[in-house]
Amino acid sequence: MADLDARLRALRSRTRREILALIWDRDLAAGEIAATFALTGATISEHLSILRRAGLVEMTKVGTSRRYRARPSALTGLHGALEDAGKWRPADDLPEQALTTTSTAAVVVAAVDLPTPPGTTFSALTDADLYSRWLQVPVTIDGDRFAATLEWGTEVRGRYEFVIPPQLLVMSWDFDDDNVPVPGQPLTGYLRVHPCGDGSRVVVHQLVDTADQAAFMEAAWAMVLGRLKTNIVAAFADSPPPQRPHRSKDGRVDSSDE
Repeated sequence: MADLDARLRALRSRTRREILALIWDRDLAAGEIAATFALTGATISEHLSILRRAGLVEMTKVGTSRRYRARPSALTGLHGALEDAGKWRPADDLPEQALTTTSTAAVVVAAVDLPTPPGTTFSALTDADLYSRWLQVPVTIDGDRFAATLEWGTEVRGRYEFVIPPQLLVMSWDFDDDNVPVPGQPLTGYLRVHPCGDGSRVVVHQLVDTADQAAFMEAAWAMVLGRLKTNIVAAFADSPPPQRPHRSKDGRVDSSDE
């Protein structure tokens, strides 16, 4: 606030405001600035000193000359500080507010570019056989319900809340596993498929409640989208990618699958 007050005091003078405008995007010597005004060099020098102390102007020495230039960044946020603080505050006496419940949630965003067109990509996300091929573990889709058991035993389950081909899937899902941050607590994810050149781009917006959930979801979606990118072309081929061997939760391959 002290810096703000100093800048406001410096800007009270019309001459100092005109000096700032003159050197807003260029540097001039003190003599060049003084030549623009019908004032003495000493008076201009005093104005420049005030502007410098307020942080609005910077001075550099070039030989025996002192050159001045405005610091536009020093005025960042000044307009907001000058506004009436109540201007941007929503009214708290609106009767409609009592009729709704509102909340703010964090979002994890994950994206991947694919060589397949949007319609093909969307099919890979909604057809159980294709889904199983690129994810490399069994996936079931029954109506709006879907489930998959990952190779280390964690079960993913959920439902498609909205299916709008070929561009939007809205899903709520969680894990049946006490070792992850979200068991028994379905979270909502929005998966969009966009055209991207000759292929498509998949963008996921996953709502989360905590920092732990955010970190976990970043890793989870990175794994899923990474497999999608790696295997989607092969998923539509005659010879799909092989199923992944079962693993323990520490990452070791189950010897019974070797």
